[in-house]
Amino acid sequence: MTMDSPTMRQRLPAQSVIEQLLHEQGRTPPLSWLARLFGGSPLGVDGRPRYLVAKGEITVGALLEALPPEWTVFHAIPVAGRNSDIDHLVVGPGGIFTIDSTCHGGSTRHGGADVWVGKRVMLVAGQKVPHLRNSEFEAERVTNLVRERMPLLTPVQPVIALVDPRRLTIVDRPEQVKVIDAQDLLRWLVKLHPVLSAGEVQEVSDLVDSPATWCPIEQAAAADDLMDRFTVLDGQVRSAGVRRVLWALVGAATAIGGTISLLHALEVIRLAG
Repeated sequence: MTMDSPTMRQRLPAQSVIEQLLHEQGRTPPLSWLARLFGGSPLGVDGRPRYLVAKGEITVGALLEALPPEWTVFHAIPVAGRNSDIDHLVVGPGGIFTIDSTCHGGSTRHGGADVWVGKRVMLVAGQKVPHLRNSEFEAERVTNLVRERMPLLTPVQPVIALVDPRRLTIVDRPEQVKVIDAQDLLRWLVKLHPVLSAGEVQEVSDLVDSPATWCPIEQAAAADDLMDRFTVLDGQVRSAGVRRVLWALVGAATAIGGTISLLHALEVIRLAG
């Protein structure tokens, strides 16, 4: 077992979650051919939530990669081994940002949930969630770490980027956390007033990039191999979803056809009578 780690810049969006997901999938019994035929999900019971989290982080990661070159983007920063990480950490002229990718779209367990945000409370589908507190804690952790080397640096800004919410209602903006639809994230970041010089951006980026700054983790499979395996799993999940839709359409068509046949038979009986 080795504790050597690649630089943080080399880590992929959702890398930590994908590692956990693939580990769990390795212990999940394969589906029978009949279950596959009818669109059974290849995901285990514990795998579905992590799959959805990974999809959200990948979506936001792709959006962040479109930032201008004066910005540096990091993903899946380990802060407590493999079980806890910062989804995305962004450094640029507008400051330093910890970004939590929160997926509440139609494909999630919340079913395209409504998101309601107050000054200190956040609700998803009417249920209170700890996202605001967690985001504040992540940003404070990074602020303390960076200020050990750069004491006068501006505080880290916590951000919650919502992926495909059905509706986002902000009735009272939180004091510290920026809650935003992920589709608006890039535009918001690049329009921010500059607070860091190019030299400060580089110094912070170098600090974040060093594996020595963060919690040491065991060397896992190569990032490219992880993503290849996740892509295969993602394709299987999507194919299963398509099969379920097709079977539902077949069932609906059969029901409609049966109803039409019944009505036709009743009409024949009526006319014969």
